[in-house]
Amino acid sequence: MKTIKGLILGSAASILAMGGAQAADLPVKAKAVEYVKVCSLYGAGFYYIPGTDTCIKIGGAIRLDVAFNGNVYDAPFWQGGTGGANVFTKDYFVSRERINLTTDTRTATEYGVVRTYSNVQMDFSQNREAIAGGFIEVDYAFIQFAGFTFGKAVSQFDPQWALSKPTITSGTNLGSNNATGIPQLAYTASFGNGVSGTISIENGAAYRNAGLYNTSNFIVGPGAAQFLVNAYGGAGAGSGNTFLGNSQAGNHIPEIVGNIRLDQAWGTLHFAAAMHEVSAGFYGANELSGHPEDSYGFAVSGAVEFKTLPTGAGDSLKIEASYAKGAAKYIFGGTTDTNGGGRYAKFDGQSLGFGYVLDGVFGAGGQIQQSTAWEVSAFYEHYWNPNWRTSLYGNYSHISYGDGGNALLAAAFSSNTRGLGTSASTSPSGATAGTLNATGNFDLGLTQIGTKTSWTPVKNLTLSAEFIYSRLDQNLDGVYNLTSASGKAAGAYQLKDQNLYNGAVQILRSF
Repeated sequence: MKTIKGLILGSAASILAMGGAQAADLPVKAKAVEYVKVCSLYGAGFYYIPGTDTCIKIGGAIRLDVAFNGNVYDAPFWQGGTGGANVFTKDYFVSRERINLTTDTRTATEYGVVRTYSNVQMDFSQNREAIAGGFIEVDYAFIQFAGFTFGKAVSQFDPQWALSKPTITSGTNLGSNNATGIPQLAYTASFGNGVSGTISIENGAAYRNAGLYNTSNFIVGPGAAQFLVNAYGGAGAGSGNTFLGNSQAGNHIPEIVGNIRLDQAWGTLHFAAAMHEVSAGFYGANELSGHPEDSYGFAVSGAVEFKTLPTGAGDSLKIEASYAKGAAKYIFGGTTDTNGGGRYAKFDGQSLGFGYVLDGVFGAGGQIQQSTAWEVSAFYEHYWNPNWRTSLYGNYSHISYGDGGNALLAAAFSSNTRGLGTSASTSPSGATAGTLNATGNFDLGLTQIGTKTSWTPVKNLTLSAEFIYSRLDQNLDGVYNLTSASGKAAGAYQLKDQNLYNGAVQILRSF
């Protein structure tokens, strides 16, 4: 009996062991595929990154531009070079192709949404790159968390609609504009009902540095081949507007910027202020010569946007006005920096209009005479139907140097041993480009009126055309005796106001 019982138990154990081995050899059921899921928390285009609770949106655009009688960015030919000199060797048109890639991530946390954003541009511009060249720029790269913004973003001085102006051009003086962002550390507090306030410290170089001129030295003059050399974003990129005559010292403190905003369904209100350091270089060649005391400039701005107008659905009106003392680049913005910064000159036959946009001027042993600048801008856009829209915009920008600054400039520009010069060097040394024999002052006014019409035949594909009229108003009466130039004949040029016309066409495909 015991033998039979043992055989039965042994057989059962063997069967169980064999069954376990066979089960181990069976294929394991595959883990379910984790498909990408739509994230509806932050608007269209967001998806969950698989395996995380982070939502991401990837987008971009391809943009093709051709400017006529102007520079890249559809900037008027009023900034020297062959275009401003109006010589036969100038380009009558210039083209640019751009690839734009953006990433936007959002993650909900107990401290609020953590956001990261980046915008990278890949450009090819006629006459700037090699045949198959190009360059890459990082326009925006920032992190937002618990009210803080860290990184490269639109300046807190600019209104909410700074990047949605209804224009092709970014090379015009339409108020403060930093289309490629400014590094900053900012904190925004929300007070409810659409009211918010922001305080930030910003690294404004070189967007906010207009430069300082030591009138004991040369400054690059009209007609000089170097009128465009070492502009921020152009030749010598990153050097911070190191044009001949710029005697600005290094950046010692950041810009301090604050704003108060109101966001409503009808539109927005924006008030901002900024403090700007104005620090000069040496009177002479080195530190033993001394330097002017540091001074501080400021800028204030007010802007309003109306989103609901009786003229039609989608129509909008934007108005902005700003004032600055010793902080001229808060007024004369745009990407004109790529074409000469604050140096304006336009020849027409035997006439010339010119002027400078600087934070201030100083002479040997003296202190900085700060400039005063102001501007007003307006943008109106009308939708004829969902596929067609037209905008009309205008701006007037003005800068002056006061009695003290005008006296320093007049004395320098009438001399052939300093003043208006021509040299590729950024040192005080140079050669005379010409001398001024004139009365009046060095106030400079720039007026612009433009219009753009856009057609969107299918979603996210837009074809646009733009026309701009500009006028350079100067306040000198006399002649500029040109002695050394590039492509211009030496001689006397009558000082008078100048008119300019330019335009552009664009194809934009966004995704």
